[in-house]
Amino acid sequence: MLAFVTGAAGFLGSHLSDRLLRDGWSVVGVDNFATGDPRNLREANESDRFTFVEADVSEPWTGWTTRLDSAQRVPDVVLHLASPASPVHYERLALETLAVNGLGTMHAVTFAHEAGAKLLYASTSESYGDPLEHPQRETYWGNVNPIGIRSCYDESKRFGEAYVTTAVRKLGIDARIVRIFNTYGPRMQAGDGRVIPNFCVSALRGEALTVYGDGSQTRSFCYVDDLIDGIVRLATRPGLGGRVVNVGNPDEYTIRQLAEITARLAGVPLHTEDRPLPPDDPTRRRPDIALARELLDWQPAVPLEIGLARTLDFFRLTR
Repeated sequence: MLAFVTGAAGFLGSHLSDRLLRDGWSVVGVDNFATGDPRNLREANESDRFTFVEADVSEPWTGWTTRLDSAQRVPDVVLHLASPASPVHYERLALETLAVNGLGTMHAVTFAHEAGAKLLYASTSESYGDPLEHPQRETYWGNVNPIGIRSCYDESKRFGEAYVTTAVRKLGIDARIVRIFNTYGPRMQAGDGRVIPNFCVSALRGEALTVYGDGSQTRSFCYVDDLIDGIVRLATRPGLGGRVVNVGNPDEYTIRQLAEITARLAGVPLHTEDRPLPPDDPTRRRPDIALARELLDWQPAVPLEIGLARTLDFFRLTR
């Protein structure tokens, strides 16, 4: 079995590539290193079943597929994860984010259609915006600011969902959409603007943990191994064409609770620095995963404190 993974050098893409290789797949990974890190591919590069193609999937169709054709293999599944995914990156690369979730998704659909392959499109809980429904179910249409500073990510992911589901109806492709909720673990980047790497790095340096707003906003944190297991199940199970499925951990924590847990696990006193809440920052975020339990027989297994301890260990070794 052969998988093509876009965004293969990223946090999630590299873990997904490693998981597929451990499961016996062959993998062609694609990345342009806009936000990915070549070091994330160390494990994958040790396998003779891994091929890497440096390319930007939002480039003109012939620009990167020619390089993929050099592999001379037809994939069984295309997993489209390429996209900046943290506020720091998608605000810095706003036009590129729109392009990869727009043109890149169109190219991934065409590629999967021509190959007769399944397609998994990695969407996001940001599709729900600052939700008026809690917890968020797949049937909820969301509350998104279409012209705000986060819209380059939120709305381009929503466009990607619209394109993929339309391709299911018009082209008959077998495509699935995963809405990914906050995920954390080793290989996250320090300074990417997400709360867990920010807290981990600050705690290990003995610095104050930056809390935006009053810290009462909530998030639900899924350890990366759990998330990748859900993605693999959604991508490979038969009969799920056209389905949209939340994958995340339904355990909900306030940001202040997360700060307290991080400081305790790091073995440092808790000191916080309060800053204004960024524009359009969601106040509550928690997935309803009933559909994932039903269709995938999936639910997260790693408690926050265990996953957070592993993440702190990673940042201890890399700082």
